[in-house]
Amino acid sequence: MSTSAPRDARRRSVRLSDIAEQTGYSLATVSKALNGRADVSETTRQAIDAALRDSGYTRRPTTPKQQRLIEVVFEDFETVWALDVLRGVIAEAKQHDLSVTVTEGGTKQHPDPSWLDGVLRRQPLGAILVFSNLSKTERTKLKARNIPFVVFDPSGDPSADSLSVQADNWTGGVIATRHLLSLGHTRIGIITGPDYMMCSRARLDGYSSALAEKGIPADPTLVTEGDFTTPSGYAQAMAMLENPNTRPTAVFAGNDLQAMGVYEAARQLGLRIPEDLSVVGFDDVQTAAFMGPSLTTVRQPLQEMAGAATRMLIQATRGETPSSVILPTSLIVRNSTRALND
Repeated sequence: MSTSAPRDARRRSVRLSDIAEQTGYSLATVSKALNGRADVSETTRQAIDAALRDSGYTRRPTTPKQQRLIEVVFEDFETVWALDVLRGVIAEAKQHDLSVTVTEGGTKQHPDPSWLDGVLRRQPLGAILVFSNLSKTERTKLKARNIPFVVFDPSGDPSADSLSVQADNWTGGVIATRHLLSLGHTRIGIITGPDYMMCSRARLDGYSSALAEKGIPADPTLVTEGDFTTPSGYAQAMAMLENPNTRPTAVFAGNDLQAMGVYEAARQLGLRIPEDLSVVGFDDVQTAAFMGPSLTTVRQPLQEMAGAATRMLIQATRGETPSSVILPTSLIVRNSTRALND
């Protein structure tokens, strides 16, 4: 006599409340574990999963992944820099009939903790994390749901098992500083981004290397740290430029937003650009060419980088193994720099 029918009936009758009673966890915790929520410890998840398997509980089919959606995660979406990145993602996604959604929150180092729960519910084709990286546990959970991610312009060294896209920041720092040196400047100030960000350190290293090529030691009084915003560029430039006896003749701003702050500081101090002060930025955002005067800057190919990140996600979903990418930077010479003795 077959016993399969009674066994199947018993399996179908198992409820989450039974699992909660068996494991000693609350019904809410059991439900969270079943749905892959991020706020459940790995030990708890394993205990509940074991109880589910032993009881013969069958998970209900989940909603099919929305394969036509890419999620882009920004710390904030308040700058033209972020807009350039999004334009690059949209342009590439359009070629593959994909939609794009934007999430805002968290810090440059890590997305908001609630993001993981949201992305597991939304089930996008993949995610592009601007600046951010994820913990090992978060990466494991995304991998379990087959949601690949790419770190865009990582704030630190990306993990070996993470995909990333970035620009050649060291070379960018070198060519910006070499340009100013070629114009006769030797007192060159630099306003970096946050020290914890890899791109900031690389640009500063490039600056120092270019000075060393000419036998010029880096002057610590000409090196100051900003946060990649216009207000920080303004504040650091005011401190660097207010004393006429110690001010540099040129400033390499860590990005174009900080260069805008340098322009305002120079205006308030009565300094003309480039007659009294040469300025170089970094990024070449769309507004750089329309500043007064137009800004000499290092072009970071933001839209191309974003397109590359999007293609990497698509390749990953096809079972391919894309490699992390570093794209070249180039100097765009405009009207904010001039020879020191002209």
